[in-house]
Amino acid sequence: MQCIILAAGRGTRMKELTENTPKPMIKIIDKPLLEHKIDMLPDCVDEVILVIGYLGSQVEEHFGSEWKGRKISYAYQEELNGTGGAVHQVKNLVKGKFLVTMGDDLYGKEDLTALAGEDMAVLAKMMPNPFSAGILHTDEQGNLLEIIEKTAIPEIGLMNTGAYALTQDFFEYELVPISDTEFGLPQTLACMTKKYPVKVVSANLWLQVGKPEDIPNAEVFLRDYDNL
Repeated sequence: MQCIILAAGRGTRMKELTENTPKPMIKIIDKPLLEHKIDMLPDCVDEVILVIGYLGSQVEEHFGSEWKGRKISYAYQEELNGTGGAVHQVKNLVKGKFLVTMGDDLYGKEDLTALAGEDMAVLAKMMPNPFSAGILHTDEQGNLLEIIEKTAIPEIGLMNTGAYALTQDFFEYELVPISDTEFGLPQTLACMTKKYPVKVVSANLWLQVGKPEDIPNAEVFLRDYDNL
């Protein structure tokens, strides 16, 4: 099985940390963030496709064409046209069902393994005040009904973690624009629910690493993860 990791952005919120280093290569506990992410992938993943951009040569030089028994492939996203655009960038590289994860989030291996067991699915975590990402609404069977983006409603809700299981059917749908220049993966996936059941898989572990102040939290996350 293949896993696409979206890691093309500059990571401007990391400030000077990404001045000479791409965000996925910022070191956390003596290893690049991206290395931790690849180590946490399910055993069923035998190829990782890295969508890179800003200072992407550093990523290629570090991981090469194989990393710890997994094939590593690359695609450059010259135009940052959103998560939907990034996945379409590698349309000709993916075969069958595949996973997609964000390059700056940490996930638990068991959660991603459960996600990989579904045909079409999104990984979500119950969070208080989930205003920084989309809230997922589900039916009684746990299938996705809709995504409400960046709501400020002060409630506990299922928050989209940015990890997905997709089939080739995704490429049959027109990408949903979310701005003048970007297309959204989750928004396109939500349109598919009219024809395909999209399972919402509950996550136990998830951490966004987008700002310098997130790095100490990531260190705690990884140390606790290693001790599980």
